[in-house]
Amino acid sequence: MPVYNFAKQDAVEWLQSLNNNSIDLVITDPPYESLEKHRAKGTTTRLKVSNGSSNQWFAIFPNSRFDTLFKEIYRVLKPNAHFYLFCDQETMFIAKPIAEQAGFKFWKPLVWDKQAIGMGYHYRARYEFILFFEKGKRKLNDLGIPDVLSFKRVWRGYPTEKPVELIETLIKQSSIENDVVADPFFGSGATLVAADNLNRYYLGCDISDAAHQHASLRLNT
Repeated sequence: MPVYNFAKQDAVEWLQSLNNNSIDLVITDPPYESLEKHRAKGTTTRLKVSNGSSNQWFAIFPNSRFDTLFKEIYRVLKPNAHFYLFCDQETMFIAKPIAEQAGFKFWKPLVWDKQAIGMGYHYRARYEFILFFEKGKRKLNDLGIPDVLSFKRVWRGYPTEKPVELIETLIKQSSIENDVVADPFFGSGATLVAADNLNRYYLGCDISDAAHQHASLRLNT
């Protein structure tokens, strides 16, 4: 049976508590800095309390901490493992070179097609990037999967919630049953749910009380 284990802690501090080479796969979606800019401009109403949303805003993880974050992710990953990072087009250009300096090989940005447009002013967005990194060398389990992944966005869910089916695709591609999947910013708990569905061990961390309440309900813990 998969193991349930997640902590309420700063992501970097939590990673520092894990052993070297102990994780098979990391999938995560940090609350990156550019989200705060979009929220301030009113283009991400799902991420704040407003007439259209009851969600509370969450603490931003600053770009200045990516260096330490990626070094810790690299350290805890086993040799020949993958790391997926959800981000927007602005954060992608910041995160990629920092992750490469930490030791990762960058393969490409995957595109999550949300199948519906969101808020915005200059060509309204319907996609998000997933940066695909590798430690060592690991073959994907299915070489027939395209680099555009189409899954409907989650409406009226947890802020920036990702579809479980999307996360399941990444887990199936980059791990096998009983591997350990970790998410240092688990948010809605989608990564943990997806790992549980696919008979993987899962570890997660989030500093938000709301995230823990939400994930606990989803996982019946």
